[in-house]
Amino acid sequence: MKIHEYYHNTARLSLNDSILALFPAILIVVGNLSFFHNKEIMLLTIPFLFYSLISFQVYLFRLNQSFSIERNITSSRELYQTLFEARHLLVVFLNTQFPRVLLYFPDGHLAGELKKYCGKRITLFNRIKIYALYNDADEILAFYKIKGKKIEAFNEKNSFLGYFEKTKKGKKELQDATGKFIGAIEGSAFYMDERIYDNGANQVGRLRRGWMPLEWSSFFPEPNTPVLTFSEQLSEKEKLLRMSFLINEYFIER
Repeated sequence: MKIHEYYHNTARLSLNDSILALFPAILIVVGNLSFFHNKEIMLLTIPFLFYSLISFQVYLFRLNQSFSIERNITSSRELYQTLFEARHLLVVFLNTQFPRVLLYFPDGHLAGELKKYCGKRITLFNRIKIYALYNDADEILAFYKIKGKKIEAFNEKNSFLGYFEKTKKGKKELQDATGKFIGAIEGSAFYMDERIYDNGANQVGRLRRGWMPLEWSSFFPEPNTPVLTFSEQLSEKEKLLRMSFLINEYFIER
């Protein structure tokens, strides 16, 4: 799903909302004309008609954004082969019946996504919630299993990488597979600016909203699209472990 397809899907959701809001209004009109014949009852249709109109305007706005972005995305070779090669990823939360986090390259192409895992392996872990990180080819790169206040990270072969933990004091810490402290996440309670530090207090990653280079706006018209940044020195394994905080950020704290 390229970024213009995301906006097309959100436009369709707004259109669905617009159509659904018309049904109560139609029922009120039909019921009143058939039984009550009271003009004041017609006033009850106003909120539904107003919501339908607003939703339709959002649909047109999102659809126009989708068409504009599609014109900007060319068929030329992508700048990145995998999400591990990109220093910056743009994060889009798709809040539907089955929510997921979409990760995009700055050129508007899909890098990967995080979503709830519903495969055969789920039976091995009973009631444990499992999320998976997929690449743009829908291949699994990592598993994240929620156990209490811990989020355990595993690679695609189910080898344990370490875990994210929210301590009793509210701190967010990262431990490796041996239980050794390897870093922490610190952020603001008022706006999205999560900073990832290693055990030497050096910043190695960041998720922040409200910072996006102007040249990306032709693909991401929302200036507040969160940007995830990782240090180039981190290995794939280290990035997979640190991405466990996204599970907490989008699927637990939200």
